[in-house]
Amino acid sequence: MALQNRVTPFGDIVAIPQRGMFTGNRGIIHDPATRTLLKRRWATKAWLTCRCEFRGRRREVMARRSWTELFFLDEAVALAAGHRPCFFCRRESAEAFRNAWAIGRAVKVPPAAEMDAVLHSERLDHGRKRLHALPAPADELPDGSVIAAAGDAYILARGRAFRWTALGYEGPVEIPRGDALLTPPSTLGALCAGYRPVLHPSIDTMQPATANA
Repeated sequence: MALQNRVTPFGDIVAIPQRGMFTGNRGIIHDPATRTLLKRRWATKAWLTCRCEFRGRRREVMARRSWTELFFLDEAVALAAGHRPCFFCRRESAEAFRNAWAIGRAVKVPPAAEMDAVLHSERLDHGRKRLHALPAPADELPDGSVIAAAGDAYILARGRAFRWTALGYEGPVEIPRGDALLTPPSTLGALCAGYRPVLHPSIDTMQPATANA
């Protein structure tokens, strides 16, 4: 049975068999004796996105009193859920994200804790995922942005939309008229300023349907 440690673009932590390209954490939010989640869904404002492999280190998932290993289909999903790159195992990406984040907000390059405080205010609304108004038509948003439409999450890339599902992405389809922005606004600013998240390789292999001649 799959552990409850897969993160959706809505920030929920669910038990699905989907494998992720990235791991990450929100602090210690599990009971190692039962390998199940506690009631709380975060224990720190530093919500990180990490590499699944780093310097040959291996961890037994949710097996000890340490940070709770969460998994994301790709980096766009992690960013939409409110996470950011880790400065320890993803230093280059973290620095690129921070620089773009500062450009997007027109501020000096901030310490990580300052980014975390802003992201925390953008990711939650009374303990639930905060939805944001779209700042522009969905088809004008940068690659890696994630929108909600009719209750589903769509990752935008290559001028198309890819629906997130428990089994992976479906699509591509025409970019729908979004109901809300899932990617936090400050993270969207980083995307607009040039940060490019790592997207699942299936996005490059899926081709749009063509009409019969």
